[in-house]
Amino acid sequence: MDQLVLEGGRPLTGVVPVSGAKNAALPVLAACLLTEAPVVLERVPALQDVHTQLSLLRHLGVGASWQDDEVVALSAAALAEPVAPYELVRTMRASFLVLGPLLARCGHAEVSLPGGCAIGARPVDQHLVGLQRLGVALEVVGGYVRARAPRGLRGARIVMNQVTVGGTEHLLMAAACARGHTVLENAAEEPEVVDLARFLRRLGARIEGEGTARIEIEGVEHLEGGRFAILPDRIEAASYLLAGAATRGRVTVQGVVPAHLGAVLDKLEEAGARVDVEAEAVTVALEDRPRPVSLRTAPYPGFPTDVQAQFMALACLATGVSRVRETVFENRFMHVPELARFGAQISLEDARSAVVTGVPKLVGAPVMATDLRASFSLVIAALAAEGESIIDRLYHMDRGYAAMTEKLRGLGAQVARRKAPPG
Repeated sequence: MDQLVLEGGRPLTGVVPVSGAKNAALPVLAACLLTEAPVVLERVPALQDVHTQLSLLRHLGVGASWQDDEVVALSAAALAEPVAPYELVRTMRASFLVLGPLLARCGHAEVSLPGGCAIGARPVDQHLVGLQRLGVALEVVGGYVRARAPRGLRGARIVMNQVTVGGTEHLLMAAACARGHTVLENAAEEPEVVDLARFLRRLGARIEGEGTARIEIEGVEHLEGGRFAILPDRIEAASYLLAGAATRGRVTVQGVVPAHLGAVLDKLEEAGARVDVEAEAVTVALEDRPRPVSLRTAPYPGFPTDVQAQFMALACLATGVSRVRETVFENRFMHVPELARFGAQISLEDARSAVVTGVPKLVGAPVMATDLRASFSLVIAALAAEGESIIDRLYHMDRGYAAMTEKLRGLGAQVARRKAPPG
């Protein structure tokens, strides 16, 4: 198992390129099952989750190969038996998204219930209820969803009980090739949902309303192939900007969509950072300790839950008391005890509310990553802390941050990756 060793106390400065968005690439990869024609995807991040999704697609009979560092060619002309086994689905939830496309192509499928980070229950009930509305008969047996659509998928009006990004993406894919008209109400508005709709439209799907709470889909008989570039990763971009601010440096993220970072940039300005926005770049600079900022996570365009831990790391160094309210997941404060090892002063009011009392400095410490986004909050704290820090369980980071060590070094960080000593 690998460790990250960081020597903190140095401002990060420079420009960091942003990779393609993991949370956009994974559903787009699943959607490639909908067409028999070749597809080429650009700006695909070389992450562990992407490799896992590609392994699942290959198991299902899809030809998939890397053409370049960030370019993947896929062909789903001849699918194998539509069964997605537990060992390929258990590590991340996005693997479950193959169920809808498999039903559209094959009329039946058997897919294991998903796994992923232990940040909350995140049930798939909205996925399953929506598929039933599209004419799918299903049962859950032994941890697998067995589903059939012997008469094909048919359009329907689906009102989701809660906003769910994965559920919206899943039903959007399934409805793209269903007979008739589908309306998704209370749909997620995240940029990654919009990107999936753009990809499907590139292949010939008829979709309107993505980016709003109401999406309409007119099903088509088949989709074509095409070439498509994944959108930039707004979570990665926010993570590096927060690292720059926490170390009192100046960091520019290059190749981004600034509008996707609106809620994060607002909070950074509230914390006293200087924010400069260009067409495809954002620069954040902070010379002094940040001001205290309180935030509440919410679905897009609110403050993203995937940046909550990183912002908490910045708040640990603020000149006063910040409050963080997590509304999306019920178990997303696992990073709190690890941040405390750096000397952070954080108390939990309840499972979803944290009070952060800023301290003048943090001190390097050995810590352990607990989930994907929490792992980068530890990186931020370590970069801002005095002395050496060691972060264990890097496999969490490998799921969401491409070439992280190289990118941090490009900003002047003293960081190295090594094998953990035995014992």
